[in-house]
Amino acid sequence: MPEQGGLISQKKILYQKGDSPWTKDEFIERLKDVGRSFYHDKHPFHLAMHQGNLSREQIRGWVANRYYYQKSVPVKDAAILSILPSRELRREWIQRIIDHDGTDGEDGGIEAWLRLGEAVGLSREEIEREDHVVPGVRFAVDAYVNFARTKPWIEAVASSLTELFSPDLISKRMKILDRLYPWIDSKGFEYFQNRLTQAPRDSDCALKLVLTYCQSPEEQKRAVEALKFKCDVLWAQLDAIEKAYPSNG
Repeated sequence: MPEQGGLISQKKILYQKGDSPWTKDEFIERLKDVGRSFYHDKHPFHLAMHQGNLSREQIRGWVANRYYYQKSVPVKDAAILSILPSRELRREWIQRIIDHDGTDGEDGGIEAWLRLGEAVGLSREEIEREDHVVPGVRFAVDAYVNFARTKPWIEAVASSLTELFSPDLISKRMKILDRLYPWIDSKGFEYFQNRLTQAPRDSDCALKLVLTYCQSPEEQKRAVEALKFKCDVLWAQLDAIEKAYPSNG
């Protein structure tokens, strides 16, 4: 599990301030604290990946299982889109769905992930059939989609703020995969390359909404908890993958 000290200190901050809302800068720091303590870049599976210690089977298992998350992201975003309170917000949010599903003239992130699967030696058919998706991954991802469908829209938006932390991880991951796993065809890295520009744009949009619409202490606290929930979802996926594909060492 991730280091719990961050959560304890975070809770002290949350409940010692009484009825006073955080300032904008304080609120942003509380959100970033979640990433510093709980983002899945600190998971043992990712650490092993970044040390070049994963087998081909483990890499393929990660790609195949992560596909279930990738295909569910636009479903999650469609759920959020359906409850956004204005057409202006919907116009902005809909780009996320296009990024993943693509259009008639442009492939999206799901297609790019399938090409990554082919680059690591999986067939497109076995990925799309979800032959390798383990129950823990399915459960975690479905819980995330259900969160977006059932929670107030601003909490669902706040949960997406893991995009604040993803560009650094993605940039590092591309370099490491290319250097330490030379058997992977680098043509499969298109998904990661695209997210380097998409994720900052998306996080800027979501952060602007959270800062605007979460003004009371309770609204701010719920936004922080929503982001923590999303980090738990990502962590739980890696827990399930790590158990399904143990190290041979």
